[in-house]
Amino acid sequence: MCLRREVLRRRREAVRLQKMRCGISGWRVWVMQVLVISAWSGLMPAGRAEAPKKAVSSFEAYAGQVEARLAQQHRSTTGFLAGVGSGGNTYERLRRGDLVIEKLTPDKGEIPGGMLHDWRGTAFAKGATAKDFERLMKNFSAYPQLYSPQVVRAEIVSPKSGPVPDHFTAMMRVKQKHVITVVMDTTYDVTYGRLDGRHGYSSSRSTKIAEIEDGETAKEHSLPPDKEHGFLWRLNTYWSYEERDGGLYMQIESISLTRGIPTGLGWVIGPFVESVPRESLEFTLRNTSKALQR
Repeated sequence: MCLRREVLRRRREAVRLQKMRCGISGWRVWVMQVLVISAWSGLMPAGRAEAPKKAVSSFEAYAGQVEARLAQQHRSTTGFLAGVGSGGNTYERLRRGDLVIEKLTPDKGEIPGGMLHDWRGTAFAKGATAKDFERLMKNFSAYPQLYSPQVVRAEIVSPKSGPVPDHFTAMMRVKQKHVITVVMDTTYDVTYGRLDGRHGYSSSRSTKIAEIEDGETAKEHSLPPDKEHGFLWRLNTYWSYEERDGGLYMQIESISLTRGIPTGLGWVIGPFVESVPRESLEFTLRNTSKALQR
């Protein structure tokens, strides 16, 4: 009996030591990831990060392809939304409240001088209509409540008064926290269109993105383009929405341009860089769905 107890004690001790080793190892990996990501993102000197012309040109060419594809979809009620995932029960899952998130980024997203990201998400808002969606999305003054804490403030820049038209300019201050906190002032050219009363779409193209140093403090100021860190150079967002099955199917596609990943650091920085657009897309879809179903 004493021998058995001793064997069990030693086993427990071995397990405890193994867990400790794994914990230390995991902690070391986490610390290394934070240090590498911090260095890449600009907490340590990272050099010039203004968007290279080749990267911008590649992004605009890709955006043109995306917009041509969407224009084709929006010409008919058949296939108005892009095919969602695989399997015959996808729309049943959406009606149950699930999200479908798809990565559309070509290859690894690497382009000359930068990195391209393309993600698409689809959700269903029970009881909502196309008019409800447009009314909600055009109410920019409500964005800080609707999309808190990512949106700090938002407003329509032009026109300044009267009903919101289908083509306008809007500004948002956004805040993202992933290891570090980044604050940006973003300006967009926004356009809405409709196929009919139940099918609509919109496009939001960034025209200016400024990184804010010491955001939300007395010392805050915009960094000049050649001093920014390349967190986000361009961002275009495209919504497609279809009213049927007792609610509204919403599909959002987001394409963005960021600084590239230094050679050899993809294994540690890649998951971090990829998580930002995905999580932002999920956050936007979930909060929009909740607001439409209140």
